Amino acid sequence: MSKKSKRILVTGATGQIGSELTPALRKIYGESNVIAGYHKRKPTGSLLKGPCVYIDVCNRKTIEQAIKEYDIDTIYHLAAILSAIGEKNPQLAWRVNVEGLYNVLEVAKEYDLRVFWPSSIAVFGPKTPKYNTPQDTILCPTTMYGITKVTGELLCRYYIDKYGLDIRGVRYPGVISSETLPGGGTTDYAVEMFYAAIKHEKYICFVREDTVLPMMYMPDAIRAAIMLMNADSSKLTYIVGYNVSGVSFSAGELASEIKKYIPDFKVEYKPDFRQKIADSWPKTIDDSVARKEWGWKPKWNLENMVKDMLEKLKRKLLSLT
Repeated sequence: MSKKSKRILVTGATGQIGSELTPALRKIYGESNVIAGYHKRKPTGSLLKGPCVYIDVCNRKTIEQAIKEYDIDTIYHLAAILSAIGEKNPQLAWRVNVEGLYNVLEVAKEYDLRVFWPSSIAVFGPKTPKYNTPQDTILCPTTMYGITKVTGELLCRYYIDKYGLDIRGVRYPGVISSETLPGGGTTDYAVEMFYAAIKHEKYICFVREDTVLPMMYMPDAIRAAIMLMNADSSKLTYIVGYNVSGVSFSAGELASEIKKYIPDFKVEYKPDFRQKIADSWPKTIDDSVARKEWGWKPKWNLENMVKDMLEKLKRKLLSLT
């Protein structure tokens, strides 16, 4: 399919990944060809440069209307309830993450659409190997978010095998963004820390100092999605649920790297319910399958990510004052 023929709908376009993936897709396929689907959070800034449409993924009709109105052929389905919020409202997490995905897949089946759907390291659990977590391993999540992601992977594979749909996806680690505020995930501390440092405020971290988790800088997260969707289908064996890694570090290591630029930055560690979630996830990810099958390789490490984040956030906060 040529770039010119692409008509893309992004659900959850005002969320953490969607708010940056949408403009990136518009640069490739044209502003009028990428439609920003939103729910409660209305589009602002650069998202308003192209078409926007209200979508409730739990209401199939709203998805269908957008497909027909904009002649969509590809959906990047990002609308989701994240891990920490999911534990506070598990019923909502199931409804949005599973029933919403089901609606998207049913519409994709009817209109023969391609779909990108992200899974997460939340599919892993306490029995999963903590280091170099392999592509094929035990999936035993202890959170509703993780349960919905395992369900989603199985559901996507069913629609691929049963109906021949082109559905692709990765398992994202924690994603760090300079553009969007944290949205209720267990790895939110990795973003919140930057804001506190720039404002010269003490940060109360909700995980232990020695908590190590896999993370990914947003430019890599966007690149992974677009790379996979453009990959040669004949080389893909897993199609959905590809492990992708960025960089793993502890909360303390992140704070130390930030202190190189803001020496007076102070962090106090007061673990809350999210510590248990973090402890159930891997520390490092083996993404050799993604590297082999579609050429995945992260570009950002801890050092250059921290430098870039601080520069971008300083400019952002200055523009607001």
